[in-house]
Amino acid sequence: MVRFSKSINNLRSSEIRDLMSLAIKPDMILFSGGMPDNNLFPLQEIDDIYNNLTEEEKQIAMQYGPTSGIPELLGTLQEFLRKKGLPVDNNKLMITTGSLQAINILTKTFIDPGDTIVVENPCFIGAISAFKSYEAEIISVPLKANGIDLDQLRAAVNDEKQKPKFVYLTPNFHNPAGTLYSVETKLALIDILKDKNIPLIEDDAYSDLYFYEEDKPHLTTIKAMDPKGIDVCYTGSFSKILGPGLRLGWMLVPEPIYQKAELIKQAIDACSPSFTQMLAHKFVSSGAVYDYIETVRKEYKIRAEAMVTCLRKHLPQEITFTAPRGGFYIWLDLPKHIDSTEVLKRAIDKGVVFVSGKTFDPHGILNNKMRLSYCNTSVEKIREGIPLVAEAIREIEDFN
Repeated sequence: MVRFSKSINNLRSSEIRDLMSLAIKPDMILFSGGMPDNNLFPLQEIDDIYNNLTEEEKQIAMQYGPTSGIPELLGTLQEFLRKKGLPVDNNKLMITTGSLQAINILTKTFIDPGDTIVVENPCFIGAISAFKSYEAEIISVPLKANGIDLDQLRAAVNDEKQKPKFVYLTPNFHNPAGTLYSVETKLALIDILKDKNIPLIEDDAYSDLYFYEEDKPHLTTIKAMDPKGIDVCYTGSFSKILGPGLRLGWMLVPEPIYQKAELIKQAIDACSPSFTQMLAHKFVSSGAVYDYIETVRKEYKIRAEAMVTCLRKHLPQEITFTAPRGGFYIWLDLPKHIDSTEVLKRAIDKGVVFVSGKTFDPHGILNNKMRLSYCNTSVEKIREGIPLVAEAIREIEDFN
């Protein structure tokens, strides 16, 4: 009999992924995927970029590149991150094959089987899967309106019996909760972690997609605050600000961590795609990325507002949520006795799909939550689909 590794034997197919396989009808309304709308991609700009590449640039694009990334994109991305206030001059930048690879690399850098880490609850499902694949023991700390529960984080960090190897957070427009950490929470978090020898992995895929100018002070990343006494490992991605098919992300980390991470990257895939790195380099260096971000930011705000309006109109009063201020998601809070997987089954029958709550619980238990995505669905489809979601909820229990 084939003998599989312990780590792979501990992985299980998600109940939600199994349910999603049922949602294959072409007219299914999708509130499930955290992906940009195909109709929003800058196809003409990418065509123009490729058609204007020099012969030498095309040769670079077709060839293997350095593990850290092709020099052209590294330089351009450094300037992009510098404009966001990130400390690129005293850290090392690496291009990764999506930001999830960056999270995997950093997890492998720090974790031995059985080591403890701290995450938010809810938490990005991709990160949960990565942590479990390396057999980490996960302590989850609840999210509050302005960020992670600081008292519970402090207790977890100060627990000498199971001192965590790192803390993983998504402070800006959290996936799935949509939470934007306040500046005060970020500063308090820094104070908790300072001089504890516990690295922070800061996942920042959504901060460019803010809806309101008044939120910009709170969008300053922890990495950009450049706190002393904490090793902050910052990860980002082109998936939400250009296209996920490029499979390009990055990490910005202190030099000693970078040296280990580069060895791991070499063993995984040697280098990320040079072809898409060249396209991303040209897109960013030309300034097109800024116009594009502004365009999609406005469109996502329109879609978010349409979904909020529909939810307020159709949901039972007992269902609560916070209107998003950026990012891709709305996180619904159901009464504790309502199982969102049962709601999902009924919703699929009606032609609409979302993601139920326990997908994002690191322990796979809490299931009276629902994640709705507005990023990949038109306003027309949002207005058609939200009443069906509300109908599915009412069928589980009549709130009238």
